[in-house]
Order: sequence, then structure tokens, then C-alpha cells
Amino acid sequence: MDEALHRRRAAPPQPADLTPEERRQKLLRDAGALLRGLRHWTYIHSRRLAHGIHDMSTDHPSAGPISFLTLSFALGAALTLSTLYTSSYTVTADGQALGVVADQGVVASAIAQVERRGSQLLGYDYHVDSSVDYQFALTLKSELDSQETIETYFYERLDELSAQLRKYQLSLNGAVLGAADNRDGLQTMLDSLKEQYVNENTISAEFVDDLRIETVYTDQGLMTLDQLRELLTASKSGETTYTVVKGDTYNGIAYAHDMALSDLLALNPDADVNRLMIGDVLTIKQEVPLLSVETVEDVTYTQAIECPVTEVEDPNMYRGNSKILVQGEPGEAEINAHVTYVNGIESGREILSTTTLREPTVTTKAIGTKERPKTASTGTFSWPIYGRINSYFGGRYIFGSYSYHSGIDIRASYGAPIAAADGGTVTFSGWKGSYGNLVIITHDNGIQTYYAHNSSLKVSVGQKVYKGQTIALAGSTGRSTGTHCHFGVCINGTFVNPLSYLS
Repeated sequence: MDEALHRRRAAPPQPADLTPEERRQKLLRDAGALLRGLRHWTYIHSRRLAHGIHDMSTDHPSAGPISFLTLSFALGAALTLSTLYTSSYTVTADGQALGVVADQGVVASAIAQVERRGSQLLGYDYHVDSSVDYQFALTLKSELDSQETIETYFYERLDELSAQLRKYQLSLNGAVLGAADNRDGLQTMLDSLKEQYVNENTISAEFVDDLRIETVYTDQGLMTLDQLRELLTASKSGETTYTVVKGDTYNGIAYAHDMALSDLLALNPDADVNRLMIGDVLTIKQEVPLLSVETVEDVTYTQAIECPVTEVEDPNMYRGNSKILVQGEPGEAEINAHVTYVNGIESGREILSTTTLREPTVTTKAIGTKERPKTASTGTFSWPIYGRINSYFGGRYIFGSYSYHSGIDIRASYGAPIAAADGGTVTFSGWKGSYGNLVIITHDNGIQTYYAHNSSLKVSVGQKVYKGQTIALAGSTGRSTGTHCHFGVCINGTFVNPLSYLS
């Protein structure tokens, strides 16, 4: 060995006043210095060895192998030592051992990475608050720890901090509703909102709106699960539709849906208050929960199959008239469908399959071919006069008391012509108590129409009249508060709402 290495081995002993730990650290530092010296020596002498072997092989062929083996052994030992071991640092934080690293920069990089990620998660500048110590060591290279290993400790500390601030924020359609500190409890509460609409046929249940649970870090805005549930199930005003059926009135529809007539008309600006037809679709208000649930059910049910109809001409009946000669028996089919509900109300139905269980039989219907006279009934009613409705069908207050109104009162000017709503036979024409001057027409289907409070009458009993023919002039006779036409429709002795039949 050269003089430098000899001097390093012959270094004076450590001072007697050093503590055992200080002696250990000094020994490790000296070992590190020795290792670095060996590396340097190995590098220099490996070059010298290569040249020496070359020269010896040229000048003294017999000496080459011995010198080569001797120097190779020494060089190999030095290379082995410098290759397997490295100077390092044992790292501790807050008194806890973290690992061994090649240099302190590994720890600095790990802390910087955790601080960046912590700031992103928490929303403010996060700084690692740990006391980090380093102790020099000589370590096998294979036992060095990576930066990721060091990061783990500091991430665990971050988790401890973030766990105190971590909350689960609930938002609906982008609007924040509140936050809870228990994600599992929050999810269980939301699942229970779906389950109230679930039965044995339900194949899916989802929220209609965009509902999200997001992790946030805050100590503000906490709500209990009961408070969030109450918020989600609170009612809001929604809209739905209603299809008019026979006998309906605007007043009746509004009353049935717990709303004022003015509110119903405001929701239906295109509706004609003086006209309501079967099949009309009206918008009505409905209270719905803030969070709606859509479910789909797989259902199987039976449904009637309508009878096919065979028509037979009958020259003794007027055109447009018909009657059943043979009534068939409906068939039956088994239907499998997916039915969609929103908050328990059906919103759609997809038929998947239909299986016929019983075929229907044929219905035979006679169709009239006889030419219809002008005075024959058409089966539909036109307005006897056009004007604003002063009073509707049903209960009303008049003359200071509540009474039943059997028809509708249509405003008219004095002496305006009143027309027959359909063709038929005049079965009454004259004075009739509170009706004043009254005309009653009986139509071919047995329905009767009333025209009251006329100033004068233009038809007589037994006379055939056609649709649109003038039968009286408007007035205010009988129990009346002004000029108008009282129009009523009577079926089998019972008055019905005329608005359901006028076209």
C-alpha cells in the first residue's frame, strides 16, 4: 500500500475525553473517509495495473502472471468494498427512525413533495412540522431507502391532520347543500331515500338530479345526517299535467288539486276559460321533493285485447249512426314491461314482450247508409251563441245564497240570435218558471239541450230544427240578473257540464 493509506492506518488514537457516541460517530466518519480513499486508490491503481501488466508482459514474460495475480487480488478486494458499501445517513423524525438514505437531499425532496400535495389537499400552504435528525453511517447500498419510503412517514402525518378537517360535502345540481363528517352514514342516508320507492319488481333506482359527494377539508358548514335528509326531502313546487275527462270543470280541477282557479289559468295561458274539452291536457302544480328518485320496475301483467270490428251496412239508419249487432268477447294478453316511475308516479312504459293468452271474438256493427236529413242530429254540440261565460256549471252564490247551477250562462246582447246546438225535435217552447222563456230540444240520441231566459221564441213544440238554426232571441226573462243565454245539457234526466260536450 502507498504512504497515504499507511498513514491512515497509523492515525493517532481518539482523545480520551470523547463520549462513546462521539467515538462511534468519529469511527463511522473515518470509515467513510477510508472508503472514499479506497475508491480513489482503486481508480488510480487500476490504471497503473493495466499499464504495468502490459510492460511486464513485454519486458519480463515470466514475471507477468505472478504480478498480475497479486495486484488483481488487492484490487478486487478494494473494488468489492467500495462497490457494496457507501457512506449514508440514518434519518430520524420526531425521535422515530425513518430509514437510511445516501444523502440528506433525499429527505429534503420527500418533504417538499409532501408539502406540495398537502397544500393541494388542504387548500392552504402546508408545511411539515417535524424535527429531522441525521446520523452518519456506512451502509450496504442494497439497504438504502428510497424517497418514496421517506415520504410515507410524512404522508401519514398529513393523514392525521387531514382526518381532523376531512368532511364530505353534498351538492345538488352544482349547489352545495352542506357537509357531514361520516361518508358511510351519508351514503346510507341517501340509499334510504331510494329504498322508499323500491319493491320486489324494482331493477334500478337512481336520483334524477346530479347529486355528488366530494371530499373537502374544512371545519365549517357541518350538518347532521338528519338535517341533510330533511333538506333533501323538503317539498318544492313542481309542475305536472292533467288530462280532462268527461264531467270536468276548471273549478273542479282546481279544487281537486288544492289550487285557486286563477292559479290554474295562470299555468295554462293558452286555455280558453269558456271552453273545456275532453282530452285537453292542463298543467297543474304539484309538490315534489327537492331530490327526486327514478325507479324502473320489471312487471308482468294481463291486458284485454280489443275485439276486431266487422261493419255491416244498414240502409234503414242515417249516415253517421251505428249500432252493435253482435258484441264480441275481448281477448287477453300477458305483457312484460319496464315501467319507469319518478317519486312513485309513472312516467314511462316500455313493452318488452306480449303473449296472447286468449284470442278475442269479432264484434259486428251496423253502419247507417240512409241519407241524413238536415234536421238530424250530428252527435256533437256547437255553441248556441259566442260570448263570455258569466257563470259556470256547479255550485255558485247568487241572490245572496249558495245554489246549484245546472248549466252555463253565456253573455249576449239583447235580441241576439240563439242557435240550436244540434239537430233534433223541439219538445218544449214556452215559459217555465225561473228559466223564463225556454226552448228544449231532444236530439236523436236522447240527449236534451236547454236554452233559457230568451226575450222571444222562434220555434214550437214538435218542430224539427237543424244545427245552427235560430230558435230564440237572447233576453233576461225568468230569474235573471242580465241578458244572457242559459245553456244546459241533460242526459237521462241528469244535467252535466256543457263544457265537456261543446265543440
